[in-house]
Amino acid sequence: MPSDLAISRAAVRRPLDEVAATMGIGPHLLEPYGNAAAKISLAAIEELRERPRAKYVVVSAITPTPLGSGKTTTALGLGQGFRHIDKLGVVTIRQPSMGPTLGIKGGAAGGGYAQVVPMEALNLHLTGDMHAVTAAHNLLSAMIGNHLQKKNHLGLDPLQITWRRVLDVNDRELRNIITGLGGPADGSPRQDGFDITAASEVMAALSLCTSLQDLRDRMGRIMVGYDGAGEPVTAEMLKAAGAMTVILKDAVKPNLMQTAEQTPVLVHCGPFGNIATGNSSIVADLLGIHSGDYLITEAGFGADIGAEKFFNIKCRASGLTPDAAVIVATVRDLKTHSDKHRVVAGRPLPPEMLVENPDDVFAGAPNLRRQIANIRRHGVVPVVAVNAFPTDYESEHRAIIEIAAEEGVRVAISHHFTQGGKGAVELAEAVAEACSEPTNFHRLYADGLPLVDKIDVIAREMYGADGVDLSPLAARQLEKYERAGFGDLPVCIAKTHLSLSADPSIKGAPTGWRLPVREVRASLGAGFIYPICGDMRTMPGLSSAPAAERIDIDEAGEIVGLS
Repeated sequence: MPSDLAISRAAVRRPLDEVAATMGIGPHLLEPYGNAAAKISLAAIEELRERPRAKYVVVSAITPTPLGSGKTTTALGLGQGFRHIDKLGVVTIRQPSMGPTLGIKGGAAGGGYAQVVPMEALNLHLTGDMHAVTAAHNLLSAMIGNHLQKKNHLGLDPLQITWRRVLDVNDRELRNIITGLGGPADGSPRQDGFDITAASEVMAALSLCTSLQDLRDRMGRIMVGYDGAGEPVTAEMLKAAGAMTVILKDAVKPNLMQTAEQTPVLVHCGPFGNIATGNSSIVADLLGIHSGDYLITEAGFGADIGAEKFFNIKCRASGLTPDAAVIVATVRDLKTHSDKHRVVAGRPLPPEMLVENPDDVFAGAPNLRRQIANIRRHGVVPVVAVNAFPTDYESEHRAIIEIAAEEGVRVAISHHFTQGGKGAVELAEAVAEACSEPTNFHRLYADGLPLVDKIDVIAREMYGADGVDLSPLAARQLEKYERAGFGDLPVCIAKTHLSLSADPSIKGAPTGWRLPVREVRASLGAGFIYPICGDMRTMPGLSSAPAAERIDIDEAGEIVGLS
């Protein structure tokens, strides 16, 4: 089979104005960026409002291995599959961060014959949205330092500044730094650090805003720290929010691209899935919901994280309600959850995982059963999509079919990676059937429920925990946020994506454990409170053999080594 890059370059692309026309979007709403992508004006949301509403489908997964489950590939394959049953599927996905692209993960354009093309453009800069988020975030950092230097009339406490800097690279040496070294004109020395751009609250706010004005309001609400009396200091108080929004004026517009089979794809925003929402933007979905027969959006990581945040945070902000949910499961994921195999990112799968063994698939079934229950808990109809690999065996697929039958859910074996849309017809038909059923969508908790109870509900009902253990610090912070009037906000739990528990080494569907909450932070611009459970890395490091070592330019000026 050709490489992803070879498939991307061989794909026949339609002019983007023709792709947009299939969605009902006229050329007056497009802003071309070369021939690979185009920005879509937010005015399109209003122009499309009277068109029929698409069926809304979220693609999630079981708890993935460090190598991922192929949710993006499945979402794109599903979009292509709808074309083969005479329906238009529009796909919305996150924009890849160049940190993981040049680090250990490689690209995030999908894969095989179900990918966004051209993959080089998607994975490297695209239209510059990541850099705009970086610039807006770091402008606020600069304004904080300048305010401290220029008499600090707000009384901002240098020891209680919570706003760090960001950069779209993996660089562990920037996690903790000292700024302001030098003379008095160079600022006041204090401890600081960098996160990766995808972890920025600016990115989360951009993904959850519904308009440019909403984005402006969210920038103003960003809290950078506290004054000496313990009161919040915001970007609005620092007079930085307006300029931040100006920097993001073009970044707020979704990017139009296409798959290898010319299916429309809206690429927009890339918030981290463990500490933020892990979902593409609301404005992209507000466009896509009136642009085709089906709108397929991807939620990061497993259903306990990505889909839960989609249902309780993104849908809360957008007002949209889903019609069905796809749970991606792979043979290798289920074998990993048998707890008999160790999968390490950047390394080949253990040889014993590639041996035919349906018993290992059955042994990993509790994780799939839990994720099915997680979707149903929100009143949404689940469909299990088996992302088929060439190394799978028919007996292993039959095992997944049997598990799904026991749970009473639809299941489809999908060969989109090797066959494109025609390999996803079975999945498209299953999703279409699921979308025809009545839905009873509801969020997991009421807005007025106390923050600690919201955390407890998620821990028990999504993760299978026996409850929550708050550190003294976390308990004080939750009490402080309730007193400040933030109690009605949703919670965005930051925990490992590699386990239903807070321990990434624990596989399957563990019971008899409690969720530890180390500290709690407020993302007021994004509009959520996030409890931190475990050690979250907001600035990844490079591996011993990062992808950047393999990426180069050949004699013809073409990119090589990108995967």
